[in-house]
Amino acid sequence: MPRYIIERNIGQMSPEELQAAGQRSIQVAAEMPGVVWIKSYISHSEGKIYCEYEAPDPESLREHARRAGIPADKITPIELEVDPGMFR
Repeated sequence: MPRYIIERNIGQMSPEELQAAGQRSIQVAAEMPGVVWIKSYISHSEGKIYCEYEAPDPESLREHARRAGIPADKITPIELEVDPGMFR
């Protein structure tokens, strides 16, 4: 299944808002075949969340974001994954 990074411009979210958004994301993904939230990185200083997902295509992720009520400002396909262990 293809993987993607989603950049979300969310501004400042309280812990409660983040909790609610995460729960909505899980609930919506459960209703959408092939959409799997892998993990996210939060930058409070930039007001952004970077999320890694598996999905059939970018349109599925846009629909997931729409249903969950969270932005999907930029969707980038992951074409190659590397880690430091590969270069030793």
